[in-house]
Amino acid sequence: MTGVLFDFSGTLFRIESTESWLRAVLAETGHTLPEPELLDAARALEEAGALAGGADPVELPEELAEVWAVRDESAELHRAAYTGLSRRVTLPDPGLHDALYARHMTPAAWAPYPDAAEVLRSLRERGIRVGVVSNVGWDLRPVFRAHGLDPYVDAYVLSYEHGVQKPDPRLFSVACAALGADPREVLMVGDSREADGGAATLGCRVHFVDHLPVTDRPGALLPVLDLVG
Repeated sequence: MTGVLFDFSGTLFRIESTESWLRAVLAETGHTLPEPELLDAARALEEAGALAGGADPVELPEELAEVWAVRDESAELHRAAYTGLSRRVTLPDPGLHDALYARHMTPAAWAPYPDAAEVLRSLRERGIRVGVVSNVGWDLRPVFRAHGLDPYVDAYVLSYEHGVQKPDPRLFSVACAALGADPREVLMVGDSREADGGAATLGCRVHFVDHLPVTDRPGALLPVLDLVG
């Protein structure tokens, strides 16, 4: 293998819990909620699927189905999808929905998996080029910089910057080209068999990890080092 492509959310990083997300925004904006109401609101937001990188909606509203299907193709669609879901939950101030969306794009909202730095550093030491291929509606590069992982990434290929989202093979093709690598010599690592599995269309080898909380997945990325040889 001459290159490895990684998904972002659920693969290298994990978003904070919905409760932590809501608590942080309430604190940042000076709002308070009684504890039972806060917990109820957090549960409702999670069921709504309002946190990007978190759980999918339990029930997708018909009026949001079209934008949801293509949400990662532009920043505008991504915002519309997630703030639309968030607004299905009543909060003490309508402005909190935009604040919640803004919060999820900050480095503080994300934590790298425990083995991410070790694996990326080892790949760099072996001379294997690394790309990040993500279905996302915002620039995640600051997250990598803030957590010290940016020096190990050679290319970022983000769906909203190309107007196409995984599993469309065109996004993986752009990523392989950015690494200067033949797709048949590239390993794609991700947590979604549907989205990340699209890389196999080009001849990439694909390896899947489970989208688990950071504390529950201490070493799932380490096998990547054996797979690249």
